[in-house]
Amino acid sequence: MEELAQKVNGKANLLNRFIAKLIDLLIVGAFLKLLPPIGFLAGLTYLLIGDGLYDGRSLGKKFIGLRVILTGKDRGCSFRESIIRNLPFGIGYILFSIPWIGWIFPLIIFSFEGLLIIGSEAGARIGDEMAKTQVVDDRKE
Repeated sequence: MEELAQKVNGKANLLNRFIAKLIDLLIVGAFLKLLPPIGFLAGLTYLLIGDGLYDGRSLGKKFIGLRVILTGKDRGCSFRESIIRNLPFGIGYILFSIPWIGWIFPLIIFSFEGLLIIGSEAGARIGDEMAKTQVVDDRKE
């Protein structure tokens, strides 16, 4: 039982988190390119609610073996928590559509969030603090 508590409260591997986010961003990019009239909104929707899918797992997290849980609980995040925790990325995605300088804002947001993940003891970024969530390793060993 103590092993489970340590696993639930443990910090997820940083590389795995970045790979999972990269997979999710590739999915967002595919929506953007494959569904031109509504692709922007489809990508934004996936970016915001993705962690609420599959009981706290976006597709990227599901492939890599990570899960977003509520802090201190072994319950996957809901769509509500997913939207709250991914709001900074959603804002960066929207700002990316501004011509010429739009790529600067998402770069700042993603860099800042990445630094917070590295520096935080629990691996929490702003979105995790706002939604009271944590990303944990969910692979069955």
